[in-house]
Amino acid sequence: DWMDGQLVEKGRQDMRQLALRLASLFPALFSLENYGRLQLVTSSKHRCVDSGAAFLQGLWQHYHPGLPPPDVADMECGPPRINDKLMRFFDHCEKFLTEVEKNATALYHVEAFKTGPEMQNILKKVAATLQVPVSNLNADLIQVAFFTCSFDLAIKGVKSPWCDVFDIDDAKVLEYLNDLKQYWKRGYGYTINSRSSCTLFQDIFQHLDKAIEQKQRSQPITSPVILQFGHAETLLPLLSLMGYFKDKEPLTAYNYKEQLHRKFRSGHIVPYASNLIFVLYHCKNAKTPKEEFRVQMLLNEKVLPLAYSQETASLYEDLKDHYKDILQSCHASEECELPKVNNTSDEL
Repeated sequence: DWMDGQLVEKGRQDMRQLALRLASLFPALFSLENYGRLQLVTSSKHRCVDSGAAFLQGLWQHYHPGLPPPDVADMECGPPRINDKLMRFFDHCEKFLTEVEKNATALYHVEAFKTGPEMQNILKKVAATLQVPVSNLNADLIQVAFFTCSFDLAIKGVKSPWCDVFDIDDAKVLEYLNDLKQYWKRGYGYTINSRSSCTLFQDIFQHLDKAIEQKQRSQPITSPVILQFGHAETLLPLLSLMGYFKDKEPLTAYNYKEQLHRKFRSGHIVPYASNLIFVLYHCKNAKTPKEEFRVQMLLNEKVLPLAYSQETASLYEDLKDHYKDILQSCHASEECELPKVNNTSDEL
């Protein structure tokens, strides 16, 4: 459906600029000779396919400043390949779909917060500002007004009149409402949210393994850069699987104040054009074979320290060792299987 979350011009610009910044940050990886070896994977959604295309146009700009880019189909590296099993793993996970996505009670805390004191307070304030009865408003309408304000700001760079209805405290409450939804649907709320992303996590390490194997055999690296275009809903479960942004206490409808300084702030973790990068380094002067390969992760182009040690980089073997349970024992087919209901009654 063409109306299903289209990429706007601002989004295309974001992706072109991201490509230019990454090409400058990693000149050896994004060298002209590697251009034809780029591997692009995308979700089937238009906005992801378009993001991939815009990213390639940004790279073209990097290599040929001032020349208009050709059609993506005509670029040497070829157009992005669609792979929803990787980029929309949640759609292929029966357990997630049944127990979270289609379960009316899974987002209990979101609904409870909507009718809680913090939201009621905003309802009263907005009703007074608009001079309408409070009974005419509800949390969903307040959210629509807040999104109208934020979308106008993000997409057009203009301040909508709807922004004047809210103050900074209201914005924090509405941010929490959205974080509650992301927490229970994509984050730590239910184990299946993150376990459903195992396949993607393992795919990343298969690419790294392959590059190391080729390097050790002094072969050329067949895919020096793999670019995967998905969703905020692709990244949040993956980051949760890896143990990032985990608060001591769960986010609930009843602990807004206690969670004011929470780590799980989805707008900071997965903003527009958010990205997670695994960079593999080969260290020529390594003392032992184990020390030859290191990995650094970047989230939104800033170093993401390891969740378990706060170090800014890790020996590849140590990283694999830390995540060995996920790499070896997490099988999406098993994780996503619904518990079998035993309907057979024993004959007496």
